[in-house]
Amino acid sequence: MGSYCLSFGRSMMKMMNWSESAQMAFMAIGDDEVLNITNNAKWFIDSRCSRHMTGNASLFTNLTSKNSGKVTFGDNNKTKSIGIGDVGKNGETLIKNVLLVDNLNYNLLSVSQLFDKNLYVFFTKHECLILDKNYVVLFKGTRHNDVYVIHLDKISNSNVKCLNASIADPWLWHRRLCHFNMDLIEKLAKKDLVRGLPKLKFMKNKICDACQFGKQVKVSFKPKNFVSTHKPLELLHLDLFGPTQYASLGGCKYAFVIVDDYFRFTWVLFFVHKNEAFENFVKFFTKIQNLLDTKIVRLRSDNGAEFKFGGFLDFCDHNGIFYEFSVVRVPQQNGVVERKNRTLQETARTMISECDLPQYFWGEAVNTACYVMN
Repeated sequence: MGSYCLSFGRSMMKMMNWSESAQMAFMAIGDDEVLNITNNAKWFIDSRCSRHMTGNASLFTNLTSKNSGKVTFGDNNKTKSIGIGDVGKNGETLIKNVLLVDNLNYNLLSVSQLFDKNLYVFFTKHECLILDKNYVVLFKGTRHNDVYVIHLDKISNSNVKCLNASIADPWLWHRRLCHFNMDLIEKLAKKDLVRGLPKLKFMKNKICDACQFGKQVKVSFKPKNFVSTHKPLELLHLDLFGPTQYASLGGCKYAFVIVDDYFRFTWVLFFVHKNEAFENFVKFFTKIQNLLDTKIVRLRSDNGAEFKFGGFLDFCDHNGIFYEFSVVRVPQQNGVVERKNRTLQETARTMISECDLPQYFWGEAVNTACYVMN
């Protein structure tokens, strides 16, 4: 049960001790237009209102009956919220999570809720502008005497960009998919490989600052143009990175990356100390073979001490697994997992940089990037 604040109406005038002449002036633009305001979808922009709310149920495109708590007026009188839903035009949602308040004669847009959607609200002497993060004007309200009003029924569909996220923005999908390159997303959309991904034109028509910061690379070696394995678990590529500068939320400082050569499916195991690599691999070994009902044939890694002296070789001999090491100081021979390792770290850095998160979220970021890639 929540409690919400409503600062609009006669009650506020009493609380603020407005003069009789000022109250009459407000009533001249208020009381005579109450029905028109609700029927014509005129919305007041209110900086003291804690939630979007209206008293007109006919404005909702979908409405759920729900007792969401009390709404308090400026004179401490209270009424109840009887529903919540989305308010829109012609079936296209404009405003989400709007409260239906009993006996409320005004439609109110909460400035604080607009801020929660990462929008900007600017007031001038004659108008109010609501802009997105790129400072593109989404809605423009006009000033009527001492209040600012937006006429949602006069906004053309071409200008409707939402008070919720637009699904028609290719760069929004670029961010949702962990900053994958546009060519890859274009291929995923054309071949319908991802459910819910719209068929847009994914073009790199601008520079993503977060990608520039997180994906700086040297010139790479040319990869093979064929797959040399024929089934899952025929060859697993192994690599370890760490210790990281900051421990993750779970206290881990190392990540063990495992890539299947056939499907390129990736697993990431996290642990605190480097000598835990073998122990974690043994657990993974049993689980993955039971899950896929097949045997691991070969393992390939660099010449790291954790792979040569941590029990890996004895374990492989006991289980009939061939173990291959790349040549010292030639990481390109272990390039499959090296590239995956780099991609995971770059993607994690990019997401953390864009969202300005603390560095100890690196484990969650790497895990998320691995999940999305798979």
